[in-house]
Amino acid sequence: MQAYLALEERFRKLSGIEGALAVLHWDFATMMPPGGLDARAGQIAALQSLHHERLTAPETSALLENAGQHRKDMDIWQQANLRMMRHKWKHAVAVENDLLTEFSLAGTNCEMVWRRARADNDFASLIPHQQRVVDLARQVAAAKAEAFGCSPYEALLDKYDPGRTTREIDTMFDNLAQFLPTFLKNVLEHQRGEQDSEPLEGPFPADKQEKLGRKFMTALGFDFTHGRLDTSAHPFCGGVSDDIRLTTRYDTSDFATGLMGILHETGHALYEQHLPEAWRRQPVGEVPSMTLHESQSLLIEMQVSRGRDFIAYAAPIIAEMFGRRGSAWEAANLRRHAIRVRPGLIRVDADEITYPLHIVLRYRIEQALIAGKMQVRDIPEAWNAAMKDLLDIDVPSDRDGCMQDIHWTDGSFGYFPTYTLGALYAAQFFHTAKTRHPEIIYGIRKGDFFPLTGWLKENIHSKASLLSPNDLLIQVTGEGLNIEIYKSYLKNRYLS
Repeated sequence: MQAYLALEERFRKLSGIEGALAVLHWDFATMMPPGGLDARAGQIAALQSLHHERLTAPETSALLENAGQHRKDMDIWQQANLRMMRHKWKHAVAVENDLLTEFSLAGTNCEMVWRRARADNDFASLIPHQQRVVDLARQVAAAKAEAFGCSPYEALLDKYDPGRTTREIDTMFDNLAQFLPTFLKNVLEHQRGEQDSEPLEGPFPADKQEKLGRKFMTALGFDFTHGRLDTSAHPFCGGVSDDIRLTTRYDTSDFATGLMGILHETGHALYEQHLPEAWRRQPVGEVPSMTLHESQSLLIEMQVSRGRDFIAYAAPIIAEMFGRRGSAWEAANLRRHAIRVRPGLIRVDADEITYPLHIVLRYRIEQALIAGKMQVRDIPEAWNAAMKDLLDIDVPSDRDGCMQDIHWTDGSFGYFPTYTLGALYAAQFFHTAKTRHPEIIYGIRKGDFFPLTGWLKENIHSKASLLSPNDLLIQVTGEGLNIEIYKSYLKNRYLS
């Protein structure tokens, strides 16, 4: 057991570096002045290099081999921790430190260029920086593919959804790409036969939007003594479990944009805050996949917050916050807005039905990029064609087209599929929760979220990485991923 205990201490220190990086990234996205780019890029690259050196040191390999010979002396948490340690180590040793540092620097620089290029609708200025990131991502992918015995894209995907194959994703995404366009037409026709929603007149001051978001965060159980809410160009949840950093962005003409961003990120934050304290700063104490992470954010944002019961609770609070009265601010009208389906350009503003099609588009493009079948200069044409094919939308500009997301700028290839996979998991989790515990729905209607969040904590959050994502899904719901549950959920919400 001595080798295993030495590994715990080693990974505890590595976790400290990871936490420092998380806060540096948060500051980079929220408060850092533009002139700080070079300094920040150097700081991040230096810490990532230090982390890589310590993780891949010969001592780590020796300790892992020694500890593996004494698994029978470990409890189930320690065995799972050793499994997660080996997974992190395997990813790290596959890539040379110099390549990792170069990749980090290129990503940080590209993200900053993207901010300016998107504002100016200037994709041409982004091309060389994004191509550099893609080229390095291909090198990283090739190195990891050799180590893991999989395709280069699957090697990148494994960072966000360990063990997932492109064959699984292709099957599910092809299913959705066939089902959703026809279903979308049916929903749009159904909406035309319903009462039109009354407009929600603005403006909605950002300070009141923030106050409203904080009120709902508190109701959901977010602990502000261990977290904060800020603004950024792209909403995200970062930091560490004891210091969670949420961000959103506000539109003074549409309060729902900022609010839904907050509710989404609060789902992430609750997961982090509810991870088992006994295993903080150990790999087994982390979330096992971004698919599971996204399932928790989408469960709150989509399954709960766009449902009748949440809106019945939230409507009077929203009306009071903005000093509004009348039928436009009653629950029935707010719900019509919440589930109104409008195919649009922007992924983060998309409704539940069109959102997965945005992900299918990105998934197919990034696969082609990593495989070398597409170059960065080819992205706008491929993007615009896919938007027309999947959503029947003409893209007027790259700013609202292929430059709208931040993920590819820092090399996060393989992340996008987790959004839609997470939506499938969310539907299955929530279906199980409310079927077994009807009091969850009654609680939501009254603004009492503990029956739900307590169930999530007990069944999902507190398990951290004790089980694989698929094993956890089976344990909680009684079956593997079932896309039909998601499709039935959409039918019930949008056609009933």
